[in-house]
Amino acid sequence: MPEIDQTTAAALGWPKAKYAWIERERRWLCRAVPFDRVVRSEAFTDLYVEGTQLRLREAVPLDGGAPMRRLGRKADVSASIRLLTSIYLSPEEYRLLSSLPGKVLRKTRHYLGKVAGADVSVDVFEGALSGLVMAEAEFADADAMAAWPMPDFALREVTDDIRYTGGRLVTDGLPE
Repeated sequence: MPEIDQTTAAALGWPKAKYAWIERERRWLCRAVPFDRVVRSEAFTDLYVEGTQLRLREAVPLDGGAPMRRLGRKADVSASIRLLTSIYLSPEEYRLLSSLPGKVLRKTRHYLGKVAGADVSVDVFEGALSGLVMAEAEFADADAMAAWPMPDFALREVTDDIRYTGGRLVTDGLPE
């Protein structure tokens, strides 16, 4: 696994790595959501801002509660590791930024909570991506990520297939 040092961060556009965090994630295609394991769900609307690495996200809890709105920036270090930053937004800030040009992706995220030390969720996509169900697991370190088995409800791993990243799905649609 590549390590993230100041040189790597700077090459990805972060002059100070301390303002970003590392996301370690694996992804799998699934036939269905294991609803018996779901602890909460949110409806996501993501705007991938044209010509940038920015994503504007609104996450609305399905059981009520306040929406979370944020502007994020991602830069891939590898297929499973990326640097992230986020700014949480007021409704007015979100409304203003939502007029930026870009492509919108909608999905419902079902959180399964901690499973063998990883945060696991399953996304059900809408619109042109309808029928796509994909699980992801986030890990605290590279060793845990490498050792984690494929979930029993998954069909196949797509971590190394960049066609299954949000930015590519919203631009290119479902892979053949």
